[in-house]
Amino acid sequence: MSKTGNKSLPQQIILITGAAEGLGRELALELSSQGATIILLDHEVPMLESLYDEIIEAGSPEPAIYPMQLAGATVEDFNAIPESIRQTFGRLDGIIHNAAICKALTPLPLISFEVWAEVMQVNLNAPFLLTQACLPLLKESDDAFIMFISDRVTEEDQNHAYRGAYGVSKAALDEFARILEDEVSTNTNIRVLRNDPGPMRTRLRARMFPAQKSDNVKSAKEAVKTIIDLIAASVNA
Repeated sequence: MSKTGNKSLPQQIILITGAAEGLGRELALELSSQGATIILLDHEVPMLESLYDEIIEAGSPEPAIYPMQLAGATVEDFNAIPESIRQTFGRLDGIIHNAAICKALTPLPLISFEVWAEVMQVNLNAPFLLTQACLPLLKESDDAFIMFISDRVTEEDQNHAYRGAYGVSKAALDEFARILEDEVSTNTNIRVLRNDPGPMRTRLRARMFPAQKSDNVKSAKEAVKTIIDLIAASVNA
């Protein structure tokens, strides 16, 4: 299955959520080109199939498609993932929590509970449940990592207004990552990584800022390098 040459991540088995487009897609392509085998998790099946074909055509290790709608997934759905990975690959070396949604930038009084709950489910509950389900499998790896894609309000831009459920979920996800890091850093081989790639030309950003020009905003492909460098440094430490 694997075609490894002079590559920096040979034989790594890595699960990426939100892999069908944007940053997740670019991460899958780049990590595959470096020898990793990617598990592509998303609900956009035609886009996943197109990405699968592109990875194969590039001569990279054959990926796996895991169709899943995070917004409607149950605890049982998440608990089934590690057993499926074990049966297919025998192990798991990394998770990249990339999937995220934002319906719109909305004042808090106008956010419906249904929107609030859906955003929290995808952006916060899903990473928690997926991490919890996969931790035993990751602990069996000699060289494992969990990467969280952040989106923080910087000190230079302290306007939190209208970020709503999306902003709350991302802030909570950062704290979850910090707690997890403190819990696993001393007694496991798992490393917890975080990266805020900043503004990117993606469908998510277009939904959040529909009237804002993106001429000077980097592409998702341009944002990949720093994330890949963090993962490679962690794996090869």
